[in-house]
Amino acid sequence: MMKTFILQFPQHNLTVEAASPGLFMDQNGNYWDVPLIMAMDLASVDSDSGTSCHFCINHTSGSPKQCDGRRKPISTTPACLLPGLCAKFAFSFKKNFDIWRSEAPKTKLVQPYDMLISNPHISASTILGTVIAASLGENSSRAQAEEESFGFRAQGANSAASADLFASVSLTAQHGSFQKLFLDLTRFHARLDIPSGSNFLLGASRMAFDLYNSKVPSLEAVQTICPSASLLYQQQIAGPLSFRIDAGLRLDPKKDWYLDVKDPVFAVEYALQVLGSAKAVAWYSLEQREFMIELRFFET
Repeated sequence: MMKTFILQFPQHNLTVEAASPGLFMDQNGNYWDVPLIMAMDLASVDSDSGTSCHFCINHTSGSPKQCDGRRKPISTTPACLLPGLCAKFAFSFKKNFDIWRSEAPKTKLVQPYDMLISNPHISASTILGTVIAASLGENSSRAQAEEESFGFRAQGANSAASADLFASVSLTAQHGSFQKLFLDLTRFHARLDIPSGSNFLLGASRMAFDLYNSKVPSLEAVQTICPSASLLYQQQIAGPLSFRIDAGLRLDPKKDWYLDVKDPVFAVEYALQVLGSAKAVAWYSLEQREFMIELRFFET
């Protein structure tokens, strides 16, 4: 059973959720059944540029169990699912800017299949922020043991606190206004994420030390400073029908090509033109082996 309460303020959104039991998916795609999850989330309203803040409190109780039978059971439970209380506060600055935006007039008397993706352009975005976390309970000791970075940390017998930096940069390019019947929409989006500034500085210092001593930098150090990447490609097929693929990339020295493709998702979208910006989406996750049909509104 799950209950959700949403309250909208002029500049913030408040969300309160409670689930018993709750379903959680970790970063490796494993599903976990958590007996009780309660969460409160207060976030700034999304804006094109400027500062934003995000505050959340999460409480879990009971012993989590892996419930995805398609994968091999693992012995280590994610730290965030262990019983305890965790609070996080994030503050970030975002800047969007246009590199190029088409000024050509659109076809008259023809409504785009989706109003939000009807302007050809090339744009970029940068985000820089900091996150502060505090935990109380079993999750605090495990979380500290799993961390290898040298960011600010303080730990007690059954509590812990930490602070770190994060950054992100993205590039979006679109050709076509999604008005014509064929090949009038091609979209590409790429995002690079540095989730931990302390890990990035640690890897950079190791590389600098190796280069200073005329040594070849280790692949582990290179992997540490390389950001994770997310890619999106969308192509109109005919009319409101388009194909889309989303995937993540990261450097992995164990792979033959040193690249690991994370959770590619293939989707077919049908734009509901009469609603302005809505679509029916049928997607399949290759890694999770999941298929779903969804109705989405105002998604870019």
